[in-house]
Amino acid sequence: MLAVFLKLGLTSFGGPVAHLGYFRREFVERRRWLDEAAYGDLVALCQFLPGPASSQVGFSVGLLRAGWLGGLAAWFGFTLPSVLLLLVFATLAPDLGGTVGQGLVHGLKLTAVAVVAQAVWDMGRRLCPDLRRTAIALVSIALLAVMHSAYAQLAVIALGAAAGLAFYRRGDGALGRRPAPIDGDTGALLPRRVSHVAGALAFALFCLLLIGVPAAVRLVPGISGSATEALQGFDAFFRSGALVFGGGHVVLPLLQQQSAIQHAVSSNALLAGYGAAQAVPGPLFSFAAYLGWMMSGTGARAPGAALATVAIFLPGLLLVVAALPHWQAWRARASTAAAFAGINAAVVGLLATALYSPVWTSAVHRPLDFAIAAIACLLLVRWKAPPLAVVALCAAAGIAAAVLG
Repeated sequence: MLAVFLKLGLTSFGGPVAHLGYFRREFVERRRWLDEAAYGDLVALCQFLPGPASSQVGFSVGLLRAGWLGGLAAWFGFTLPSVLLLLVFATLAPDLGGTVGQGLVHGLKLTAVAVVAQAVWDMGRRLCPDLRRTAIALVSIALLAVMHSAYAQLAVIALGAAAGLAFYRRGDGALGRRPAPIDGDTGALLPRRVSHVAGALAFALFCLLLIGVPAAVRLVPGISGSATEALQGFDAFFRSGALVFGGGHVVLPLLQQQSAIQHAVSSNALLAGYGAAQAVPGPLFSFAAYLGWMMSGTGARAPGAALATVAIFLPGLLLVVAALPHWQAWRARASTAAAFAGINAAVVGLLATALYSPVWTSAVHRPLDFAIAAIACLLLVRWKAPPLAVVALCAAAGIAAAVLG
């Protein structure tokens, strides 16, 4: 399992949708570990839950095929290459001074503008196909413009769920026909089953970490400064990973709003790392390793990167374990589909807000910057250019613009 997913982690360029295509060819067509229906069921579940969908699918395949160690091997193999590549960039980033280095960093920031704009466009068309969901997205943008609390994003997601329930709870057909549950017990088409006890324990651990870690930082006396910083960092990444609905690009605004990250990583460094993350294979969530490295002091960078990586992936993996025993029953309920329709519409507003700040305000300062970002966005949206090629183009344009003045 480790060897199979390590190969995928080295070659899976193109983002989550492309990853799911690679997985289908490998596990359904080539190895026949799952049939088409079982794979489709896993993909539907992981797109339904918060977290990185492609990593959740990979973990689930490893878990259902080879048990708990298989799941961990699948996640580790798929994630390791991108983590190592981003740590190399994090190591080199402080030395990227001078004209060429500054141009490269600025080009990567313009890459982030194009990538996030493409994500807003694609997610808006897919997740806001009617007036109701468009209204939820617009109200979310308005609320985020006036709310500056650390809990603003959580509040917007909760309001989106409430609006979805209010608009679609009658199951009036606006959401389309929901898939019928598979006959028989939960997981009938999957290679092996996750027990209800394991699911309950995973959900209990998710709740404990989500609530208990920030409480421990505030309430437990005598915690050393380094331990407090580690707990605050873990909480920042865990909380961000727990709230990512709609795709990996949503992790950027969630991370940017975490105070522990704001105080340790500048907007310029954050966007440069996010741009670099577009150029590596594997999951976009590996961006957390770069941030963990940049947030940590000398001598603690590798542990800081490891802690950030585990923290941001852990909530999504716990939730998929918690949901597997119950998925078939949940997906047949009109209320579940209605709530997530509202959540996904609110997420579009969340990402659109991030497109302006910090992405646009930190990268676009002159007409040439706008031209580079617009060309890159059109290449992604209209010509379906590979993200790696767009990263290379923006980096070269940034260097050229800096050198030529």
